Amino acid sequence: MLLRVVLAAVLAAALAAPAFAFDNTEPLAAKQWYLVNDNAWTYWPSQPQLFPINVAVIDSGIDGTHPDLAGRVVAARSFVAGSPYRDEQGHGTFVAGEIAANPANDQGIAGLGFNVRLMIAKVVAADGTISLEGEIAAIRWAVDNGARVINLSLGGVRDPLNSRLDTYSPLEQAAVEYAYSRGVVVVAAVGNGPQSPATPWSFADYPAALPHVIGVSAVRQDGSVPDYSNRDVVYNDLAAPGGSIFSTIPTQLTATNAECSGRPYSDCGPEEFREGIGTSFAAPQVTAAAALLLGQEPALKPDQVAWLLERGARDASPATGCPKCAGGRDLYTGWGTLDLQGALTTLAAGALPPSDRYEPNDDAGPWAHALPPLPRTVGASLDYWDDNIDVYCVYVKKGARLFARLTTPSQVRLALWAPGTQRVEPTPGRKFADSRVARARRVGGQVRLSYRAAKTGIYYLEAKLVSGARDPVQYRLALTRG
Repeated sequence: MLLRVVLAAVLAAALAAPAFAFDNTEPLAAKQWYLVNDNAWTYWPSQPQLFPINVAVIDSGIDGTHPDLAGRVVAARSFVAGSPYRDEQGHGTFVAGEIAANPANDQGIAGLGFNVRLMIAKVVAADGTISLEGEIAAIRWAVDNGARVINLSLGGVRDPLNSRLDTYSPLEQAAVEYAYSRGVVVVAAVGNGPQSPATPWSFADYPAALPHVIGVSAVRQDGSVPDYSNRDVVYNDLAAPGGSIFSTIPTQLTATNAECSGRPYSDCGPEEFREGIGTSFAAPQVTAAAALLLGQEPALKPDQVAWLLERGARDASPATGCPKCAGGRDLYTGWGTLDLQGALTTLAAGALPPSDRYEPNDDAGPWAHALPPLPRTVGASLDYWDDNIDVYCVYVKKGARLFARLTTPSQVRLALWAPGTQRVEPTPGRKFADSRVARARRVGGQVRLSYRAAKTGIYYLEAKLVSGARDPVQYRLALTRG
C-alpha cells in the first residue's frame, strides 16, 4: 500500500485454478485464486451486458503499453511530474490490472470488473512519494470527469492517541465528501502494519478512516488475517484477498529478466510484486465489485453500494480460518470477506435501505445540511459504522424557542450546538470546544429537545447513533419554533 510513499512486501501461497459460471479463458487464469474466493462471476449463468462504469485509479499511473490494459483507459492525468502512462513504481499498473485487465483478449489475466473503463490519476512521484495535495486534486478531477468509483490504495497513518503521528486532513475529508455528494463510491485500503507505527496496528489509515469510505483489509487464501493488515473496530468495513495476488506490472520492470521477455506480469517483476501482498491489493477487488453492482443497477447510491458489499460479505469466523473472528462484525475483517455473488443476490432480493438524501452532513460548520425555514420534518438514517452523525443547520432568532422531536427505536442522542461551532467531534491536532447549549431527553419512543435562543444565529442540531446495529437506523426529526 502507498503510504503517501510506496508499498508492500511479499508472501508465498498455493494457487488454485478459477471456476466461474462463465469461464475466465485468459492464459494465466490459474494464478487468479482471488477471483474464485470473491465469487466474482458466479452470479450470472453467462457473461451479461452490464452498463459501462468509469473507475478512477488514483495511484502511480499505469504502463500505457501494457497489452492487458490497451483500450481500457478513457481518461488519464498526472498530478505530479511525468506522464500518467508511465508507471515507475508498478503499483498503479498492478492495481489497474486487478480491476480491469482485458478479460477477452487471450493474453495474461482477467480483471474482475469486465465492465470497467479506467480513469488514471497519477499522484506518485518518481521517487515513490505522494503528496496529499495531488490526491485531493485527483479525487476532484475524477468526480468532475465522470467517475462512479474511486480506488485509493494509499493513505496516511491514523493515530487518535497521538496527534503528532495522525495525518487527518480536513481537505482530504472535503474531497471525499464532494465525491460522495455526487454519487461516487470511494474505496480505500485500511493500510499495512509495516508502514504504521506498529504491526499489527489498531487503526485504519486515512482516507479509509473517513465517513462514506469503504475501508478494505486483507485475508490470506486460508481465510486467516495477516498481522500486516491494519485492524479497526469502526473503519475496517470489509476484507478481500490480499496475499499471493497476481496481476499486471509495467513492461520496463521485467527488462532485467531475460526469461520474461514479453511477459509483463507480477511473477516476472521485482521481489515485492511476486505473489504481491497488502491491503493495497485487496481494495481493488472491492472497487471492481462496486463497479459490477453499478453496472447491474446504475441507480444505486454510494451508501447502498457499500451496504450491499458489506452485508453481502461472508462472515469470517474460526470455521473460515480466522481464529480471532468471533462471528458478526469484527475489527479484523469488518463485515466479512468480499462475496460478489452475495451482494448481487441481496440486490436482487430488493431489500435495500433507502438512501439518505441529506448526506453528506457529518459535522458542523460547512459540513452541515442547511434546512429550509421551520416547521420542517426530516426523514433520514444513521449507520454506526459508516455514518453515525448527522448535523443540520437551523436559524433561530434571539428569544425564540426551538423544539425538536426525533422518533426512532434505537439509541440516538440529540444535541444543539451554538452559532459559530465548527466541529461536534474532536479531531487529532485541532482545538475542540464543547459549545453545546442543549441536550435532549428520551420520552417513550421519542428524543425531545427544547431551547430558547440566547442570541440570533445559525445553530447546529446533531443526531448521533451511539450503539452498533446491523442495518442503518431510520429516524424522523420534527422541528418547530415557538
